[in-house]
Amino acid sequence: MIDPIGLFSQWYRASLCIEPAAMTLATCNKDCIPSARVVLLKEYSDKGFIFFTNINSRKGKELIKNPKAALVFNWIASSRQVRVEGDVGLLDSDKTDKYYASRPRESQISAWCSKQSSVLNDWQDFEQEIKIKNMEFLDKKIPRPSSWVGFCVIPKVIEFWQAGEHRRHIRHVYTFKNNKWKVEQLYP
Repeated sequence: MIDPIGLFSQWYRASLCIEPAAMTLATCNKDCIPSARVVLLKEYSDKGFIFFTNINSRKGKELIKNPKAALVFNWIASSRQVRVEGDVGLLDSDKTDKYYASRPRESQISAWCSKQSSVLNDWQDFEQEIKIKNMEFLDKKIPRPSSWVGFCVIPKVIEFWQAGEHRRHIRHVYTFKNNKWKVEQLYP
């Protein structure tokens, strides 16, 4: 039996999508009201699925208060979908710093200037902040803002869905229990 991360890797590499790393991230607030948005997967391994964001954004705040999430990779062109459910942890500063340093300079500046998920009354205010930060960091390495963090979704459930003729879809769900993966087939 192939492990689910190995199978995910095969499907990811075989995806016909323009952006296979695009994933829907679902979180819940303290009142269990869900919200979802698309973010980019930056890395995956048997330890989990990694993405980066502003900790003060809605998703960041929800993940800190309720460290559980669901992911969906919807690869329509391949007629495949993968769902992931699990606990969420913050990445250490070294890993986050390393990824932040690999980003384009303009993206680093934007991370400093964006008050992600807050109301923006005037786009020009944002543009002005970008100009100010560009001057501040002119000819300097741009440090990572403390609000910019990495999260890892540690999978407990991974479901693989493959479209089938006449709605006879193939579904396998992997559940992590007692330090090992159990796989079961589901009805379409």
